[in-house]
Amino acid sequence: MSDTTINLRGLKCPLPALRTRKALSKLVAGDLLTVECTDPLAEIDLPNLVRETGDTIEATLRNTDAIVFRIRKR
Repeated sequence: MSDTTINLRGLKCPLPALRTRKALSKLVAGDLLTVECTDPLAEIDLPNLVRETGDTIEATLRNTDAIVFRIRKR
């Protein structure tokens, strides 16, 4: 299992969701993807994306400068 991090800070909707989908497509089952973004709409878009793909959000962390999602590939 691998752990990949992508930095999507500064990107606006729909780019965080599109880049997350692309990154997930390159992973194998069990891999972990950490997504860092600043777009507030990502809190809506990424859970919807994960619901569509069947993957799992293990954690969502919001700090002062970013929203961080930890997604497990199914």
